[in-house]
Amino acid sequence: MYWYGIDVYYIILVLPAMFFALWAQARVNSAFNRYSRVYTGNGMTGADAARLILDRSGLQDVQIELTEGRLSDHFDPRVGVIRLSRDVYYNPSVASVGVAAHECGHAIQYAQGYFPIKLRSAIIPATQIGSQLALPLFLLGLVFSYSPLMNAGILLFALVAVFQLVTLPVEFNASHRAVEILSSSGMVSGEEEIGVRKVLSAAALTYVAALATALANLLRLVLIAGRRNRD
Repeated sequence: MYWYGIDVYYIILVLPAMFFALWAQARVNSAFNRYSRVYTGNGMTGADAARLILDRSGLQDVQIELTEGRLSDHFDPRVGVIRLSRDVYYNPSVASVGVAAHECGHAIQYAQGYFPIKLRSAIIPATQIGSQLALPLFLLGLVFSYSPLMNAGILLFALVAVFQLVTLPVEFNASHRAVEILSSSGMVSGEEEIGVRKVLSAAALTYVAALATALANLLRLVLIAGRRNRD
């Protein structure tokens, strides 16, 4: 819906979701910066913690590598490698240990056949196609007033929203595993565990924000298509 050339749907749906995403990212940065300066009592770095967790979980074949970029930490299941950013790899801080343990949580999920992460991996190819073709198809349908193209764009964009929805339990579960392992093994103290929880909780908000943004954009496309069909 446009009002004096302004996309009202974008303002009332997408902009709030984008501001939420920015706020969530700011919280992650704030929490990580704060607890990067809180050092672990045992002097354990992120790389140390990751190696110990993997070995205790029977995942000695999973390697740990250094990667560039800030908070670029991830587990690559294709080659069985956890890649940790420099701030996490070398830093003996509560934040570093928490982030490293979270990535170990993903490795354990794959090893145990955790269904949501298997589902997320299965739909990645379709999601990549959807993210690339959804808007072009929708815009072509909008320009030429051809509903099948608009509907195809909407369905493809819905795949992106489904991916973000499936990502939530994957990320929350990985964080839960991280806290459980760090706490039960005595790798962090009670006070340090609080810091780990705060860092991982802040990170989880970014995935909630990503889902909110995807749903807001999807709803916007649906409303635009519905209005065009009525006109």
